[in-house]
Amino acid sequence: MHDLGAPRAGDVALSAPAAPGASPVAVVRPRRRLMRWFDSWLRLFGMAVLLFLFVRTFLLEAFQIPSGSMERTLLAGDFLFVNKAVYGAQIPGTKARLPAFGSPHRGDVIVFAYPKDPSLNYVKRVVGVGGDTLAMRAGRLIVNGATQVEPYAQRTDSAHDFEVSDFSWQRDYLANGPDARRYYHATRDYWGPIVVPADHYFVLGDNRDNSLDSRFWGFVEKSALKGRPLLVYFSYDRGAAEPMPWLRDIRWSRLGSLIH
Repeated sequence: MHDLGAPRAGDVALSAPAAPGASPVAVVRPRRRLMRWFDSWLRLFGMAVLLFLFVRTFLLEAFQIPSGSMERTLLAGDFLFVNKAVYGAQIPGTKARLPAFGSPHRGDVIVFAYPKDPSLNYVKRVVGVGGDTLAMRAGRLIVNGATQVEPYAQRTDSAHDFEVSDFSWQRDYLANGPDARRYYHATRDYWGPIVVPADHYFVLGDNRDNSLDSRFWGFVEKSALKGRPLLVYFSYDRGAAEPMPWLRDIRWSRLGSLIH
């Protein structure tokens, strides 16, 4: 470590004749000063990059909402800060995770790797945890025999229910046992009862009639968790037809809003 203000060995210095008893004053070349300034700036920049990567990998990450499956809670065009530490951030290049501070509960909004394509990140609300028995009747969620009150959920197309082949996965988890599989026919608004396995989660979008969620593709494994959304740091209307909607159509009232 060099002393502050002292020239390095080998520096060329010019000095005026010194008065008796006075110390000579060194004049360092401007190029040397520039190199020292650049070296100091480069170190600060490197530390800032390392700090950013650490925060992004283990603490906080920014995500954006591309669709309306979580309306009214989250809107297309919302940008979120997500707490990655709460469920134990994954160490890059490994399957190991840091210690978690908690686990998802019913009602929590979570970010996770989409089971059908882990390269995609989804955000939904947890409605069932390991051991819960879930069902839906006429679009009303039933958890462990109790019909749920869900003020955050909305219905936009309740008159048009439908059945698709994707619902067949539910037969392996029916609470009524193997005999019920033969006669089981699930639809978007009528399904179950099914039992959630340990260390798995059943998630739904708040926009129940416009959400590709656990009803279609199954449970979310604990290892797929990415984090819990904290707040909306930016939002704009993605549907705006004007040029540069991200600048002209900012939803100012949503900036800084917490996610519940």
